[in-house]
Amino acid sequence: MDDLWKNQAMSVFRHPDRHKVAVLVRHGMLVMELGIVQRLFGQARSADGEPLYEVVTCTPEPGSVHTDADFVIPIAQGPEAIAEADTVVVTASSAEYEAAGRPLTPSVAQAMALVRPGTRIASICTGAFVLAAAGLLDGRRATTHWRSADELQRAYPQVLLDPDVLYTEDGDVFTSAGVASGIDLCLHLIRRDFGAAVANEVARGTVVSPHREGGQAQFIRRPVPEPRSSSTAAARAWALEHLHLPLTLRELAAKEAMSTRTFTRRFREEVGMSAVRWLTQQRVERARQLLEESELPIDRVATEAGFGTAASLRQHLQSALGVSPSAYRTTFRRSA
Repeated sequence: MDDLWKNQAMSVFRHPDRHKVAVLVRHGMLVMELGIVQRLFGQARSADGEPLYEVVTCTPEPGSVHTDADFVIPIAQGPEAIAEADTVVVTASSAEYEAAGRPLTPSVAQAMALVRPGTRIASICTGAFVLAAAGLLDGRRATTHWRSADELQRAYPQVLLDPDVLYTEDGDVFTSAGVASGIDLCLHLIRRDFGAAVANEVARGTVVSPHREGGQAQFIRRPVPEPRSSSTAAARAWALEHLHLPLTLRELAAKEAMSTRTFTRRFREEVGMSAVRWLTQQRVERARQLLEESELPIDRVATEAGFGTAASLRQHLQSALGVSPSAYRTTFRRSA
């Protein structure tokens, strides 16, 4: 066994003609993310059937690496693989959730220092915290899992965070959102390296879509803030029961026996947004519910949600979620 480990440790990249990918994992690694990188890059083949990538998994301190599951994974390769790689992929670790804003550990910092100038570097999910801590995201557009987006922005305000997209590209630095968006990012990298035909074949072999519509905004529930008082509560309750109607500010104000001006001011004070914006959000949520749970055609969904026409529904859903009504229904339709 010792000889096996020594041989593996000496064999960093054995195929210099292939694109070299180093995957940096740490304690608390998410097993699925490592599998995504290995599987997708490993499936990429030339027209002659030859592998186009060589993927090596490495860790700052070789040995048994704890995972987010009930097992550990022995990783023989140390960080020296990073110095030879064409692409470095940093996967997430549960440690990011406790270490936001803190300096990198010495071993991780030493590993990141091995990245050569011009090397392409990518992160999956909260792996973006490592890139940010290393200064690689300063002034760059980036994303991470939507649950961690606010934390990343607070810890690293110099990052140009875009929490709604599935992945970002800024020069030679790439980031992806939540775990499964690593698939989207890897396919994007394969597409850039070897074209759409190769990426599409990898997608077919992995039984995933070559392109996903929209961004991670479509996966986020955005509850309307709870009001701090109740002087417009009756109007809001009535509006929720009549979203299908073309509601006006005058009608809502009349429910509270207020002038439109007073109602507008009170509404914003209580809810934290304008009545018009609140209505739009409620209609989007109603449309999402109908698209997920009903068989109603798109134009009927638009009517029931108060958007009037399918075109209006499409425009508002695209603006709010980055996806069309039909694409949203395909993704989220619940089985009976």
